[in-house]
Amino acid sequence: MGGYHTRWVRPEDPPEDPERIAIREAMAFGKALYDRRLALGLSTVELAQRVGMTQDAIECIEEGGTAPTVPLLRRLAAALNADVRLTSGHDVGSVSFEAHAA
Repeated sequence: MGGYHTRWVRPEDPPEDPERIAIREAMAFGKALYDRRLALGLSTVELAQRVGMTQDAIECIEEGGTAPTVPLLRRLAAALNADVRLTSGHDVGSVSFEAHAA
């Protein structure tokens, strides 16, 4: 039976799919890295050298193919002279690299 009546209880929204959350987090992470790298005028090769990773690994992160981990965020933040900012939610904009305060 469909519809909602004042005496009926609206069904709860289904829980979010953990796989979709992980994908959105990886995309947010990749966009944050890409934005900060461009702001510094670095190529993927230059950033890879700073971090001690391969260019392919940097490109994989920027394309949303790598889940963010705390150790990886720290390494990248140090190489980008930035702090990592995390906000609630899992969408683009929930992760950012912000320049150290002067």
